[in-house]
Amino acid sequence: MQDPYKILGVSKTASQDDIKKTYRKLARELHPDVNPGDPAIEEKFKKVSAAYHLIGDAERRKKYDAGEIDAEGRETGPFGRGGARGGAYQGGGDPFGFAGANADDIFDEIFGNRGQREGSGFGSRRATKVKGPNISYELSLDLKEALLGGTRRINLASGKQLEVRIPPGSEDGQTLRLKNQGMSGMNGGEPGDALIKLHVHPDPLFRREGNDLHCDLAISLPEAILGGSIEVPTIDGKVSMKIPANANSGTILRLRGKGAPHGKDHRGDQYVHLTVRLPEKRDDDLVNFVRDWAKNNSYSAR
Repeated sequence: MQDPYKILGVSKTASQDDIKKTYRKLARELHPDVNPGDPAIEEKFKKVSAAYHLIGDAERRKKYDAGEIDAEGRETGPFGRGGARGGAYQGGGDPFGFAGANADDIFDEIFGNRGQREGSGFGSRRATKVKGPNISYELSLDLKEALLGGTRRINLASGKQLEVRIPPGSEDGQTLRLKNQGMSGMNGGEPGDALIKLHVHPDPLFRREGNDLHCDLAISLPEAILGGSIEVPTIDGKVSMKIPANANSGTILRLRGKGAPHGKDHRGDQYVHLTVRLPEKRDDDLVNFVRDWAKNNSYSAR
């Protein structure tokens, strides 16, 4: 959301009474009952109501001015609370709705109370249902958690908690939609949704390419020349893999079904890139052997 002061068209030094008067004027002009079937006006009405919800309440306005919450009512800081950035507009028994900052009282002042609305200046027109705005969050995951899935509990700025199911095979930048977990609607309209954007941390071992995983693995000189079985890390744990004799740096071996889950009961593969590593300490016997061997067995490596 943009700066709530700009949305309402008031200065940052405006009094609470001035903010309320401005909102009453805008609410009268933009209310969906006055502008039925106009989605652009309805969207503007939502933004104005959300802005008033934030700065029309003195306590929330104080937190916003102090930088403790942002223009969307979210706690500031690198990840907020509970490992998720973001949150909903705070306050009252309806942390997601338009009901804060006495908005309902203002609507009653403008349109007459709910029991008398049928007899208001709008005749017998039925109140327009307005879906609540969506709210956005960001959730950080490690690669294993994203690939294997699971559940995470996130704390909203309002204090409410949400259980978020991470689907297996989730990707960086993917957005999960939690239906009806956003701000409340008006006139019986359904709540908006909570949009959870996933951020997957780079992994020190695995690289993801589509549904496949890639990793580098060092092998010793004897393993490279003679071959054998070694343990290889996967996101499911270590598995045994056979190294062929005469394996070179750059040799790529495949582990079927050890990549990222996708679709129903399908997984990509894991590709292991071998790197031959010589002993860290110089060994004279090895040096002499290679020198003698090279005299009669020279070859080009480039």
